[in-house]
Amino acid sequence: MTCDWTAKLDRYLDSELSGSELKELEAHLVTCAPCAAGALSRLQAKRMNQAAGHRFSARPEFRLKIEQSIRPKKSLWWGIPAFATAAALVLILISGVIWMQRARSEQGLAELADLHVSALASPNPVDVVSSDRHTVKPWFQGKLPFSFNLPELQNTPFTLIGGRLAYFQQSPGAHLLFEIRKHQISVFIFQNRGEASQLSRGKPAFSSETWTEGGLRYYIIGDAAASDIHALSELLKNAARS
Repeated sequence: MTCDWTAKLDRYLDSELSGSELKELEAHLVTCAPCAAGALSRLQAKRMNQAAGHRFSARPEFRLKIEQSIRPKKSLWWGIPAFATAAALVLILISGVIWMQRARSEQGLAELADLHVSALASPNPVDVVSSDRHTVKPWFQGKLPFSFNLPELQNTPFTLIGGRLAYFQQSPGAHLLFEIRKHQISVFIFQNRGEASQLSRGKPAFSSETWTEGGLRYYIIGDAAASDIHALSELLKNAARS
């Protein structure tokens, strides 16, 4: 018999469940050994696909634990009550999900850093050149499936250079370029689709921040001081809420 939760396992591993669904599913996994084993099987497949891309590779000891936990023959789980078996499987599953989220986060930061560097290296880093937010924002209308607000930068140390279209994880978004004391800062804005929400360890030369606001995901990255990155993020947050 197929459990009603089975259809949500892939969304769980992709971090696409809402907060309430996530809590309910994790509570269910503790009591349902078939679902826990199914989630681990899917996790193993996703990790193998990532390893095939030559970006990440699973540790041998972790892969062995997964193989042992889903092996249909008599194993170390034989004779253990179903509740205890499911609970043990969930512990392995959660560690694997955390690993996947961290891997996606690190990969995402590397991709955004590449977009930032390639823009600065280009003779035309932006497609719409203007320090006027009322010129830059309308340029994106009709080009993106969402809109956003830009802050008023008068009496601040920041200058808006312009913007361009960007694509991240197969989604279109806005790439805005700001300047402060001869340092360039990239601001990326995309629809929030449940991708990795944190920017993990990145290149030492860059500072970064990320947050969600109004259904949008904001990323800031640049070689400016972390305090400047934070100050710009606060200006953008206030503009988004206005």
